[in-house]
Amino acid sequence: MKECYLFEKLNNMCVVCKTCSHRCIIPENKRGICAVRENRQGKLFLLVYGKAIAAHIDPIEKKPLFHFMPGTFTYSVATVGCNFSCKWCQNFEISQQPKPNNEILGFELSPEQIVKNAQKEKCPSISYTYTEPTIFLEYALDTMKLAHNVGLKNIWVSNGYMTPETLKMITPYLDAINVDLKSFSEKTYQKYCGVHLKPILENLKQIKNNKIHLEITTLIIPGVNDSEKELTQIAQFIAKKLGKDVPWHISRFFPAYKMMDAEITSIETLNSAEKIGKNQGLKYVHKGNI
Repeated sequence: MKECYLFEKLNNMCVVCKTCSHRCIIPENKRGICAVRENRQGKLFLLVYGKAIAAHIDPIEKKPLFHFMPGTFTYSVATVGCNFSCKWCQNFEISQQPKPNNEILGFELSPEQIVKNAQKEKCPSISYTYTEPTIFLEYALDTMKLAHNVGLKNIWVSNGYMTPETLKMITPYLDAINVDLKSFSEKTYQKYCGVHLKPILENLKQIKNNKIHLEITTLIIPGVNDSEKELTQIAQFIAKKLGKDVPWHISRFFPAYKMMDAEITSIETLNSAEKIGKNQGLKYVHKGNI
């Protein structure tokens, strides 16, 4: 447990968390939406600091990153918790586990040990992944600084919902990021994930401006975000606002979590999305989960 870096004290022992774009107002003895930040006596604490739920060695292409250190392995770490509540979540067992007020699961793994493990396994990078790294900012950032000092690269796999304050803190130590652009519809983001679209689009533009290596992933879900119009909007945004050299990963959906009755994405839909991306001038469109 560690006192959070980005929060403000309010009246009546409440605090406002400034780590992600929910900017939760949290009463005493309560947690934010992510369920891993708790107000204790008017101070906000990260409950998962030094407490990993997963630590694995992955091919960097699994993040997915196809254009950053290809062919290498990355040491991947995560905690429980998430600031989204996606109905199709592939990792819901860990992302939703601490909600609303459950025990925090995990094993002790310090930032120092993460870096040592990565070095021992000859991984040239550390990935903060599986759940949303924004929600364990303090844990991730302390690790990133240590990794940076010994020449390891830092990678985030993110939903892109961090605040500008968080993005500013991690930028000096962040080498690459894959952001899920789940939809180009505010209505879809609110209905299926419980969040807003605009902060994600603004963060994507800022990440690109900061010259951090960026790749985008869209999980294409039948009846949710698979229309030609919406896929064209996503491809146009990437091409015009981020750059035609930013890779777009279009992934096939398989039923999961609260969407077990949904259809599997057809190969034809993926091929159509690939064609849309290329028609918009994107240089790199990669089909995934096939």
